Amino acid sequence: MEKQSALRKPLQEKPSMQQKGNPNPKYMWIAGIGFTFLIAVLGYLLAKVPGFQLIGPLASAIVIAIIYRQIRGYPELLDEGIQFSSKKLLRLAIVLYGLKLNMNIVLQDGLGLIVRGSATIIMAILLTMWIAKLLKADNMISLLVGVGTGVCGAAAIAAVAPIIKSKDEDTAIGVGIIALVGTIFSIIYTMIRPILPITDIEYGIWSGISLHELAHVALAAAPAGGDALAIGLLAKLGRVFLLIPLCFIFIYWIKHKSKINQFDAKIAFPWFLIGFIIMSVFGSYVLGDIIPVTQKFLDNVSFVSTFILTMAMVGLGLNVSLQALRTKALKPLLAMSIASALLSVITYFTL
Repeated sequence: MEKQSALRKPLQEKPSMQQKGNPNPKYMWIAGIGFTFLIAVLGYLLAKVPGFQLIGPLASAIVIAIIYRQIRGYPELLDEGIQFSSKKLLRLAIVLYGLKLNMNIVLQDGLGLIVRGSATIIMAILLTMWIAKLLKADNMISLLVGVGTGVCGAAAIAAVAPIIKSKDEDTAIGVGIIALVGTIFSIIYTMIRPILPITDIEYGIWSGISLHELAHVALAAAPAGGDALAIGLLAKLGRVFLLIPLCFIFIYWIKHKSKINQFDAKIAFPWFLIGFIIMSVFGSYVLGDIIPVTQKFLDNVSFVSTFILTMAMVGLGLNVSLQALRTKALKPLLAMSIASALLSVITYFTL
């Protein structure tokens, strides 16, 4: 008996993980998600400060996350929760973003604008990549900002990033560049609008065809009146609609590239795009027509989707180092700025 107790004693006295002071992984997962939630809230508060209100809560939250990373380092204990926000919540946000796309209106009234939007996407990507090649800029970031410029800013970058195997750091840098350049261009649009020899409707179309995000189109087109804003958003939604085929084109391109270069490209099917399509159909043909909803409900859903996307961007922003910003972001920023300027000029003269 004494021998048995002597053998059992070490097992009985062996401390558990929690007794050693290691935190419960489940609590750390929740804490990690809560951490991205907290910074997202701070981003919304910062976006109310004059100056920051122009770039919006998403970019403000990324700025806070990047600053935190430089001062305190990456919070390793919260990694699982942060990764959940930057990957799972990112896909959820894209799915919910589908509710913003009224396919019925786009297909009925915006077919001509879809054709223009297709040309915008092709020009934006090709121009950005061509200029980036001349500047010897980072290819991945340049491709991301080219897609963001052509389609719908941060949401497009978030949708394409997992398909083309972008690093979290590169994705966050791309989103930051889009927010900065898009805001600057939308302000420039509002400043030059009074001197442009075009109608308010034409100005709205130009804004919707050439600017980067829905928020940028709204910021630029609103001063020209309700009709300009409506047609601008319709033109923009046509480009959002084209995000779906663009993602599948990238899937085909990556697989084709892997065959040529003889490497195995394991691309998980982007089920979140199916969710995006389902939510677009649901929002277009069910909400309002079959299920009556108020505009306040739709506004709340839009706020939730944007907030979730902001939490995801916080997770990405925590992976960014200032050294990377200095060495990788400057040339793609310049390439995108030049491409955006050329895009604005070309689309203006094709009105």
